[in-house]
Amino acid sequence: MTNYLVVGSGLFGSTFAYEVAKRGNRVKVIEKRDHIAGNIYTKEVDGIQVHQYGAHIFHTSNKEIWEYINQFAEFNRYTNSPVANYKGEIYNLPFNMNTFNKLWGVVTPAEAQAKIDEQRQVLGDKKPENLEEQAISLIGTDIYQKLIKGYTEKQWGQKATELPAFIIRRLPVRLTYDNNYFNDTYQGIPIGGYTQIIEKMLASDLIDVETGVDFFDQKQEYIDQYDKVIFTGMIDQFFDYQLGELEYRSLRFETEEMDVDNYQGNAVVNYTDAETPYTRLIEHKHFEFGKGDKNKTIVTKEYPANWSRGDEPYYPINNDKNNRLYKAYRDLAQTEPKVVFGGRLGQYRYYDMHQVIHAALQVVKDELKD
Repeated sequence: MTNYLVVGSGLFGSTFAYEVAKRGNRVKVIEKRDHIAGNIYTKEVDGIQVHQYGAHIFHTSNKEIWEYINQFAEFNRYTNSPVANYKGEIYNLPFNMNTFNKLWGVVTPAEAQAKIDEQRQVLGDKKPENLEEQAISLIGTDIYQKLIKGYTEKQWGQKATELPAFIIRRLPVRLTYDNNYFNDTYQGIPIGGYTQIIEKMLASDLIDVETGVDFFDQKQEYIDQYDKVIFTGMIDQFFDYQLGELEYRSLRFETEEMDVDNYQGNAVVNYTDAETPYTRLIEHKHFEFGKGDKNKTIVTKEYPANWSRGDEPYYPINNDKNNRLYKAYRDLAQTEPKVVFGGRLGQYRYYDMHQVIHAALQVVKDELKD
């Protein structure tokens, strides 16, 4: 039997804890927040499952991961179909024939493609060197100006001409009338919210969970006390930023209860103009097809924010400079043989939920030599 300490009760830490406890190992899970489940935490308000830290839609083409997560909850058939609001004009996302028809009046894929090709000519033969040029090379100037520029600059806190091209290289562009944002085979949201999944993962008699506990208050004591530590916080913070700070983006949420049954008609509306300070408005009841109290709805405005020490880090900024620094921290991690770094912050990588589970299961496999 190995005694594990798992720092963080999000999806990575909880998946790891569940798997090693299942094999007879003892696990202590500590969580800085006053609740479990990390950023996928959901809370019921007015019969509505509210995504406290932004919209989370589970999607994957990996059948094994889909079956794995379905052990812990039944999923509905929610399909992510966000819309964009540009100064009161509404457009479908991802960019598809509905978007092109609204914007240009085109009806056929050939007409849409011709319009995109025409607008790409502004670049000539130039190889895209930044996000703005990359976006125009993929989709033309009109969509870039209305649906990408303002949103992206708010999201990253930088001008599009200063952002690397790779951020938008996988921009979905479809010449079909299909509003499904993801191409994945499996997609949905757990009926009754995400928190139940983590509760079930951590329900073992071999797992002890404590919330409201900061690992850094007793860092060395924890490392000395346990056989192995699974750390899902910021890798640079673990080493007291001794090589320098990695960069993150933060988010701020404003959630409001409204006395209406249906405020915006969709779960997620992106605000793509530069003037609106938030990037998107989430109406949570639409994740479960309007389920919840009649004449009540919960809406959340999501504001991007710069990150500084003490703020909540939501996603890494994986440019060349930060990736080099992360590699240096990863090398430094070799000096801590008792500590395994995992998750978005521990591995400084933007993970979707299915990728988090896959990464956690890989760590379990490596750790237990399965």
